[in-house]
Amino acid sequence: MLCCVAEVTCYSLPSLSAAKQGAGQCVADVLRPEAKNAVAAMRHMGLKIVVISGDTQGVTSSVGRDLGVDEAVGKLLPEQKAEWVSGLRSKNRKVAMVGDGINDAPALVEANVGIAMGSGTDVARESADVILIGSDLSKLVETLRVARRCHGIIMQNFVGTLVVDSIGVGMAAFGLLNPLLAAFIHVTSELAFILNSTRLLPRTSAIGR
Repeated sequence: MLCCVAEVTCYSLPSLSAAKQGAGQCVADVLRPEAKNAVAAMRHMGLKIVVISGDTQGVTSSVGRDLGVDEAVGKLLPEQKAEWVSGLRSKNRKVAMVGDGINDAPALVEANVGIAMGSGTDVARESADVILIGSDLSKLVETLRVARRCHGIIMQNFVGTLVVDSIGVGMAAFGLLNPLLAAFIHVTSELAFILNSTRLLPRTSAIGR
């Protein structure tokens, strides 16, 4: 899976740089403190991370180096962002697009999954499939982890059901399954799958935080 991140989602509000520039100070965008760790965590999960931006290629490349992403593409208009995402999908890539601006809306719609930051514009939120609370990129990492864990447990229960039912059908075909044993197998297997699903419940410590 490939995750495209709009450059602006990696920034906090512009701030005054401590470096003096003549008689004044330099105003510059500052990377969000959690952005680099969030990118590293997503890459550790096996995702390819690409920053796409309307800024110049030089600025975008600099941001990409600071974040440690796989690729950084600049000088893209809103429709070009959408075309870029569409091009990836045409190659059978699964694309998640993360953005919070009006110019990200076309790409959010075009991606397999559009993810908008809760602090973003109304247009971005309306165009997305998923809306994160606030602007903390670490929430995106947690969302991906929960989604993968949920998918894994669903597949475990699905495969387990197929195995139990196949064994039951086989035993019944050979006359080895009486009603009492069938009821016992059914109830036991359902209880096992329910208990397996409870692993998705939030831990008490997590609720406390």
